[in-house]
Amino acid sequence: MEALAVRLSGLDPYVDGALRIVAFYDTLMRRRVDLPALARASAGLAECVAGIRLHGTERAIRVAPDGTGTSAPPTGPSGTAAVLLDEEEIGTVWLERPGPANPLDEVLLDRLALAVAAAVERYGPARTTMADPALVELVISADGDEAARARALRLLGFAAGLPVRVLAVRSPRLPLDQVGGLVCPGRPVKAAQIGGLGVVLAAVVDRDRLPTGVRAGIGAAESPDRSWREARTALRFATPREPVVHYADLGALALLAEVPRAALRENPDVAALARVAANPEDLETLDAYCVAGSLRRAADLLHLHHSSVARRIEQIGKALAIDLSGPAGLTRAGLALAAWRLLDDEASP
Repeated sequence: MEALAVRLSGLDPYVDGALRIVAFYDTLMRRRVDLPALARASAGLAECVAGIRLHGTERAIRVAPDGTGTSAPPTGPSGTAAVLLDEEEIGTVWLERPGPANPLDEVLLDRLALAVAAAVERYGPARTTMADPALVELVISADGDEAARARALRLLGFAAGLPVRVLAVRSPRLPLDQVGGLVCPGRPVKAAQIGGLGVVLAAVVDRDRLPTGVRAGIGAAESPDRSWREARTALRFATPREPVVHYADLGALALLAEVPRAALRENPDVAALARVAANPEDLETLDAYCVAGSLRRAADLLHLHHSSVARRIEQIGKALAIDLSGPAGLTRAGLALAAWRLLDDEASP
């Protein structure tokens, strides 16, 4: 075959040029170069601007013949080729030649597209924790098909069959990529902002590593789209006292999230609690009492004498019209607290 190629190249300059282009990209692929390096090499070989764009991403890589990124307005492609992965188009490559197209441009673009597909399969579009929101949205969307979800996960760097945990995160101070790196050190993790909430996809989640000031809900389902819904629900139950909530720990309490907001608002216990909540001290006392389950343990949480807590709880019970001295009243107060927080939560639908 090699001898035949040599004879053909001697007879036809086009064949000779095409073989040289094929060998050029074979070398790049053996060296496992990334997308920016492919764009630079292609621009230098073509002696014009070369571009690469992956579908679902906002960023295009455009490189001038000298190997530097170009900010000049695109002149329009002189030639394009689709990037295919698993027989599906995932992107486009192109040349911006100012004059007429070179006869070998088609061969160059074809080989560049093959090299881009190989690089995407190897590296994904980024090696950082922050990911393209479009790919993350494909993973967690309830409307997406399983093939698109699997492909997006692969492009994000998650191997086929690898479990993916989903977190819904609010982090007012710490950047989302740092949160992702903390909860899943040394393993695949990607993060993006979608719809006002942080989304973290992680191979594993160490909830104890979530930093102070961050609230998070952790989904339990194996399917990422279902896990995202669960994570959002769990986040709605997060409080300053319990900032990280796992959906699996909610149990029957998660059913409250399915109750229409109007029904929650009209419930007498919730309406009474909304009035009590106007006093932050009373709200904190009731919360500590519901969490602790006894006056003495609540006093320890609040760093107060138990007699002081007892007086507050008695007054709060009267305001709520609930006897807080027994388990039935404690359950009612706890449910009212959870329902009131669902009404007050920004993540609620």
